[in-house]
Amino acid sequence: MGIIEKIKEIEAEMARTQKNKATEYHLGQLKAKIAKLRTQLLEPPKGASGGGEGFEVSKYGHGRVALIGFPSVGKSTLLTMLTGTHSEAASYEFTTLTCIPGIIHYNDTKIQLLDLPGIIEGASEGKGRGRQVIAVAKSSDLVLMVLDASKSEGHRQILTKELEAVGLRLNKTPPQIYFKKKKTGGISFNSTLPLTHVDEKLCYQILHEYKIHNAEVLFREDATVDDLIDVIEGNRKYIKCVYVYNKIDVIGIDDVDRLARQPNSIVISCNLKLNLDRLLARMWEEMGLVRIYTKPQGQQPDFADPCVLSAGRGGCTVEDFCNYLHRSLVKEVKYVLAWGTSARHYPQHCGLSHILNDEDVVQVVKKKEKEDGGRGRFKSHTTGPARISDREKKAPLKT
Repeated sequence: MGIIEKIKEIEAEMARTQKNKATEYHLGQLKAKIAKLRTQLLEPPKGASGGGEGFEVSKYGHGRVALIGFPSVGKSTLLTMLTGTHSEAASYEFTTLTCIPGIIHYNDTKIQLLDLPGIIEGASEGKGRGRQVIAVAKSSDLVLMVLDASKSEGHRQILTKELEAVGLRLNKTPPQIYFKKKKTGGISFNSTLPLTHVDEKLCYQILHEYKIHNAEVLFREDATVDDLIDVIEGNRKYIKCVYVYNKIDVIGIDDVDRLARQPNSIVISCNLKLNLDRLLARMWEEMGLVRIYTKPQGQQPDFADPCVLSAGRGGCTVEDFCNYLHRSLVKEVKYVLAWGTSARHYPQHCGLSHILNDEDVVQVVKKKEKEDGGRGRFKSHTTGPARISDREKKAPLKT
């Protein structure tokens, strides 16, 4: 029996199993088995060479955005309108058969936009070119899920299910679970608050399913069984996703208003060029890019070429900015002078932990070097008169 058949058999068993307190341990083990099988499904076959039929393109610019959706929803047209790169668009499905990159110039930054072939239901199992499309999506900073506003909303659930089946978690944060394998000592289970979804027995059964008998587990939130399995697998990618509803010019205004009010959603029309500027602003907001301008000492700030960094979860700090310029710069920094929305007064003396905002101006002040550079004696030896050795003192003078 193949891996796909095993997955379908376990899913059928879960569907006919009643969900109650008595069966939660059995269902937890079945979920762990499915996660292991799906991980095996994504692994390349044994003996396969490194070269495959993927269409990965090299990263370029300050960020990467992937267009994912069913065939004929307007991905190629959207790429052409935002980047100017020609991507063939036609009225039949699967017009795009490979990855077509384009560059968006927005707010003094360059964002790489990838037009991927349309995926269908069952892409996580290898149907169509689903695996290659999902592999490129995993390497992106943001996913734009392009949907047809005139069709059923079930497409959004189908695509989300396909992406989650291969380890992509859309608009989610990593669970607050500490997990570490150990060589000895058995399984240590602790939690900082009462748990309602997972108990110690269920955690033991899931770990034994993965043949883990020595580990340390600490729950810092009321997480579910799926969250625990994600932490054990360790190969999940948490990525932001914006649901883009195209073709709003063919539906009523009430439907447009309903779609626009859904979370993480935006409505556009490529045919009439509606709301594209708001889409670009939303992409910039979700990617969390920060522009930092440098100011040399005694000179005006350089507003022509900003340093573009990713804010991340904790924000962009002065230390991140220094590492962006040069890795050894952090050791030489005494303090920095900051102008902008992050500063309380102009200029503000900041340390390495100060969080910078977009369009801040920063001047780095280095530590003063010693006058002799730490090599004063060496300098006196080399630049001063030559020293007479003891042997020369004792030796008789030649006349």
